[in-house]
Amino acid sequence: MTDAQAGAGTFESALGRLEEIVRALENGDLALDAALDLFEEGIRLSRFCHGKLEDAQRRVELMLKDADGGIRPVPFDPGSAGDDPSRPRE
Repeated sequence: MTDAQAGAGTFESALGRLEEIVRALENGDLALDAALDLFEEGIRLSRFCHGKLEDAQRRVELMLKDADGGIRPVPFDPGSAGDDPSRPRE
């Protein structure tokens, strides 16, 4: 699936459409053919979103690799937004 086929081509727009489809399917007022068409679209959107999330994860892992090729652990501290995670803490 191309980005254009997934909605407006962004993760956010595809996820928004997927949420609409889930609500419509949960409502249960659709004819079988319409429900199957929405389900099929939802599967395509789900795969698109999953691919985007995997791509993002790979990018983050590349950014966090150390000089030896291993993943450098970076502790999450919400109170230190803007801190340089590569700088040792005192």
